[in-house]
Amino acid sequence: MSIRKSNRKRWSWLAFTLVFGLSLSVGVAIGLSRPAAAASQAGPVTQEAGYAGSESCAPCHANIVEVWKSTRHANAFSSPIFQRDWSELGSKIACLECHTTGYDPASGAYVQEGVTCESCHGPFQPAHPAQAMSITPDAELCANCHKTTTDEWKASVHNKAGIQCQACHNPHSQTPKAETVTALCSNCHKAMGDSFTHGSHANAGLECSNCHMYTSPRTTDPIEGLVPTGHTFSVGSDACVGCHQDTVHTRDTIVQLTGEVKELATADIDTLQKTVHEQDQTITSLKAQNTVRLYTGLAQGAIVGLVTGGAAAWVVSKRLRIIAEDEDEQEEDQS
Repeated sequence: MSIRKSNRKRWSWLAFTLVFGLSLSVGVAIGLSRPAAAASQAGPVTQEAGYAGSESCAPCHANIVEVWKSTRHANAFSSPIFQRDWSELGSKIACLECHTTGYDPASGAYVQEGVTCESCHGPFQPAHPAQAMSITPDAELCANCHKTTTDEWKASVHNKAGIQCQACHNPHSQTPKAETVTALCSNCHKAMGDSFTHGSHANAGLECSNCHMYTSPRTTDPIEGLVPTGHTFSVGSDACVGCHQDTVHTRDTIVQLTGEVKELATADIDTLQKTVHEQDQTITSLKAQNTVRLYTGLAQGAIVGLVTGGAAAWVVSKRLRIIAEDEDEQEEDQS
């Protein structure tokens, strides 16, 4: 009896352990798979969910809200381009996921037009500011709407180096974190300007992005945001052709345009002609030396060939003679 009771306890504990372990594993997997920005899309679109609107942030974050109001995020819904394209696409409610705040895919309703504070930071927390509304500043947050750009970034060296979107972009003003693009890039790439390629383009007034983020000029407005943005940062031949259409196969013209031969304008013509004459004489002398070396080599080869060939002929002849003498002796012995 006691043995059966002990077995039941053992199996009971085993079942409990298995179910508990499985539940714990599933919970951990779900928790790790949820992106950091999921909080901004969770829950029904009602005031009870916590959405308070961007104006509720202004009393404490007046400077940020004021800057944000003139950005593309703030005008993501009211933009004439979006309104036109949205209408042409039949007012797909799926577009509102990125162009509004608090969008509910079940009902198609939303809390506020545009990409507001709560789009990234999540619904307002009643205990804020004591309860922080912080977010994880990584590309996964931006990828919710900027998928094309983040896909390009994933293929870049920046991604491999762990350089996230916020390292270069100010998310509130949506401007680079420097006065110019080149100044921004120079924070890390300090020595790039030493090369001729980088130096000549910089002297022409180009920014790093003109080549490293080059995209073909668009003739139409983007639809659903599916356009290249150059965030692989690689320079392809299309970047060169974009500026050098007429000279891409004529290097001397490109050199003149870049200023590499600027000093030739003040050069001494007589000195240049003298240098050219001296170089011609040097070339002629080298050709003569090559001819002499050719005939000398032929002569040396002939001498060596004669000596070596003669020696070889002598050895062969001597060997044949010995063989002949041996055959003669054998014939005499037989007779």
